[in-house]
Amino acid sequence: MELRDEAFNYPVEDHQLIYQGNVFNFVTDKVQLHADEPAAKRDYLAHPGAVAIAAVRPVVGADPSSREIADWEILLVRQYRHPVRAFLWEVPAGLLDHAGEDRVSAAKRELWEEANLKAENWRVLVDFFTSPGGSSEHLRVFLARGICEATGKPFEACEEERDMKTAWFSLEQAREALFSGSLHNPSAMASILAVIAALRQGWGGLREADAPFHPDPLNIPG
Repeated sequence: MELRDEAFNYPVEDHQLIYQGNVFNFVTDKVQLHADEPAAKRDYLAHPGAVAIAAVRPVVGADPSSREIADWEILLVRQYRHPVRAFLWEVPAGLLDHAGEDRVSAAKRELWEEANLKAENWRVLVDFFTSPGGSSEHLRVFLARGICEATGKPFEACEEERDMKTAWFSLEQAREALFSGSLHNPSAMASILAVIAALRQGWGGLREADAPFHPDPLNIPG
């Protein structure tokens, strides 16, 4: 049996918009899962999707060819998340501005906006659905290397992003914080673990930045 997720769409008898928000919508579907049963009602958040960036660089003085996690560091941002009433350490991330927006361009924008940085090398690190039982949100994490400061005027942040702090942590420190229960953001968790695995393979085997997202989330109604 192939270990690969498969796109599939059971017949939807009814699709209703319950609430339209600034970022995502709340919808309800009646899905015919079995011919001999009534249609099942499924409520979920219809989300435009997002990108995240695992920006990494060698520790000062370390060999750039090293595969030791103590020799590499990852950029994390500290942001207030109101639904959970907490400041969370995360990787830079942000929403797609519109359905079908180029993910690489979105990732470059977010790295600049949140950290005033740019990167020379972009690869796909990991794709995932953030909460597939209750949301259609799809998120691509990019590995960004060759990091340097962006030129020009920094992005003027507002609201929660005005108070964001950025810091570089060694992959060893990030891994220890994750396993000790000190980190809780899912994209940060996925990024840290995937970066460590990719580093041990010498960054080989990663998909090109424009690789398709599978299963394709663009066929999900909003």
